[in-house]
Amino acid sequence: MKILVLNGPNLNLLGEREPNIYGDNSLSSINEALAKKAAEMGFETAFFQSNGEGAIIDVLHDARRDCAGVILNAGAYTHYSYAIRDAIAAIKIPVIEVHLSNVDSREEFRKTSVIAPVCKGSISGFGKFSYDLALIALAKLLRGE
Repeated sequence: MKILVLNGPNLNLLGEREPNIYGDNSLSSINEALAKKAAEMGFETAFFQSNGEGAIIDVLHDARRDCAGVILNAGAYTHYSYAIRDAIAAIKIPVIEVHLSNVDSREEFRKTSVIAPVCKGSISGFGKFSYDLALIALAKLLRGE
C-alpha cells in the first residue's frame, strides 16, 4: 500500500523558516525518516510539496487512484482553502491532517481548520513527530485496527 505525504506552502523552507516554531529539520530530512519508518511498517511512500493550491488539489485527485491514504500538512491553506477541503471530501481515501506546531496555542486564525471536518483526524504540536504519529494512525486505519 502506498501513502502520500503531501506538504503545502512554505514547508519547503523548513529548517530555515522560524525554527523556534517549526524546528530545525528540513523537509527532506523529515521525508527521509518517514519513508524509512513507513517501509519498516510495510508501506510505500510518495512525497509532494507545493506552494500552489491547484497543484495540491491535482495531487489529491491523483492519489485516489493509487494511494491508500494521505498525510497532509496543508500549511496556511488549512485555515481557508475550501477547494482543498472539497478535494479531500471527494477522494474517499483517509486523510490525516498534520501540523508541526501546536496551532491551538498560536494566532487566533490558526485555530480554525476548514479541512479538519473531512479528515479522519488531526495531529499537531509534536514537531517532526507529528508525521510519525500520523503514519501510525493511518496504518492502523488502513489495517482496520
